[in-house]
This record gives sequence, C-alpha cells and structure tokens, in this order.
Amino acid sequence: MEKAAVKSEGLVIPLIDFSQFLNGNPEQRKETANAILHGFQTAGFIYLKGLPITPEYRKHVFETSAKYFRLPTETKLSHCWTTPEANRGYSAPGREKTTTLTDIDDVKKLRDAAPDLKESLEIGREGEPDHPNHWPEEEGELKGFKETMLGFHAKCKELHMEVMRAIAVGLGIDESWFDSYTDVGDNTLRLLHYPEVKKDVFTINPGQVRAGAHSDYGSITLLFQDSRGGLQVQSPTGVFVDATPIEDTVVVNAGDLLARWSNDNIKSTIHRVVEPPSGDGDVYPARYSIAYFCNPNFKSYIEAIPGTYTAEKDRKYEGINSGQYLVQRLTATY
Repeated sequence: MEKAAVKSEGLVIPLIDFSQFLNGNPEQRKETANAILHGFQTAGFIYLKGLPITPEYRKHVFETSAKYFRLPTETKLSHCWTTPEANRGYSAPGREKTTTLTDIDDVKKLRDAAPDLKESLEIGREGEPDHPNHWPEEEGELKGFKETMLGFHAKCKELHMEVMRAIAVGLGIDESWFDSYTDVGDNTLRLLHYPEVKKDVFTINPGQVRAGAHSDYGSITLLFQDSRGGLQVQSPTGVFVDATPIEDTVVVNAGDLLARWSNDNIKSTIHRVVEPPSGDGDVYPARYSIAYFCNPNFKSYIEAIPGTYTAEKDRKYEGINSGQYLVQRLTATY
C-alpha cells in the first residue's frame, strides 16, 4: 500500500496516505493503521500525505512564521523563553542544545563547543494562567499572528489525536483508548528558523550542526518542513540518512515517552539537522520548519499500554507523570 520515503542503510521510512485512515472503509483504515504502527516499530519515523490540513493553510502559517523571525532581535528577546515548566517563548541561536546527553554540565560543554544554529518561538496551549504565551505586538505584517498560530495549534492537536487513534487500531486496542490522554492539548507549537550560514562554518568546526543529534521527548512530533533539507535520521547501522522533504507531507516521529509507554514496542529514533545538500554559492540559505511536539496530558500517569506486555515482570518501566517527565528532560537542554 505504501511506498518508502526513505530507504538507505537498513532504514525504511514509509510514505502513507493518511486519508485512507481518516475517510476509508474499515479494511482501509485497519491497513493504514497497521502501516503506521509498523513504521513506528521499525523506523520510529513515518511520512504522511493526504492530510486534513490544506497546503494553502500550511503555506500561510509558514509565511506568518517567517515574518516573526524578521523582527529585530531585541524585540524577539522581549518574548524570551523562561522556564521548563512554562516552555513558552523565544529562544535565540545557541540558547537550546539538542542532544542525547542528560547531564546539565555535559550539555553546557557541548553547547559552548558547537551551539545549535537556530532560533525558535514556543507556543503552548492558550489559557494557562501561570504560563501565558509570549505574543508579539500585532502591528504591520504581524496582524493576525496570534489567531493564525492558535488555529494551527488546534488543527495539529486534532491530527495528533487521529494519529494516536491509528496507533491504537494497529495495537488492537480500542480506537479511542488514547483520547483521554490527548484531549487537553498540552502540546507545543515550535516555529523554527535556521538562519542563512556560510558553508565554511561547517568546515572550520566539523562538530557544527544546525540542531544536534537527539530524540524527542513526548508522544509524537509532527514536523512540517520547507524544501531546503538537512533533516537526517540515524539508521540501524549508525549512519545518519537524509530525510528529504516531500511536498505536501508531514514527517511524524515517535518520542521517548511513547517508546516508554509502549514498553519499547515503538522506537524513538535519534535525528539531527545538518547543513543541507550543497548548492551554488558559499552560503546556505535560511531554512524554516514548524514542529508540533505532542504529549500526553500533563496530569496523565503513563504506564505500559495494554497488550504491550504479557506479565507484570515484562513491564520495563515504572509509571511516570507526563508533565513531570517533560520538565525533567527540558531542564537539561536549556
């Protein structure tokens, strides 16, 4: 049914038509769900086409994101990211260091040696009194910014719930099993800008990347990318393989908490963003992407999903609170 979006070094990332799950007959829905689950079990990544979010709408969101990053640096810094508990606001280039390391001092050393070449704006669920979003002044070309981003946040929340329903069908549990874990929308919309950079930056410092090798923390991540490229996924052989952008798709990867939740039936795979395939000139152009980091509701208690173990002794992990887990992970990277 599906073809491979990526096939190299033993890594096969499928390209799946999600409309077959959203709108198909029972047989098509089950077949699509199985393909999605298999992709997460083997690669930890899938590409989805046939999305319920139109290309025109996604283009508008990307254009609006680019307008934000054109603001003066001092203006963006007034929206600054503050704490892991809030996880909202602007992060300047070098502020965050994505890595597989968990020790704060080790992360600092790596950040100092090779800071990530990106800036971002984190937008969380609106309406949390203790953790408000940091919105720019809506004037000039930024009029409508808040409405656009909250609308996209809501659409991505629904897509998250549908993908989790597909996973449930694939696992053979009730389709709505995850709904009570995902209905609040404790997710983060991250607007990302990788500024243009001279090619010799990567030659002078071989350890330099746009975003360091890491796995994601939550349930799944929805990644919408432009055509520039640079995303790489680690293969079973340890080699990083290009996950080339495909028009009108979203790249979806499983996070560490979903791997834990599934008793390691699902993989959370390491990935990074490096310099894109070389083109003309001595400067790599800017890259834009939008990541929607999905999490179980922060109040949810996460323990092994039914059917992912046969006896109590087969449970690999103790239960954990979703929100506390995310704060622990974010504390190290910032």
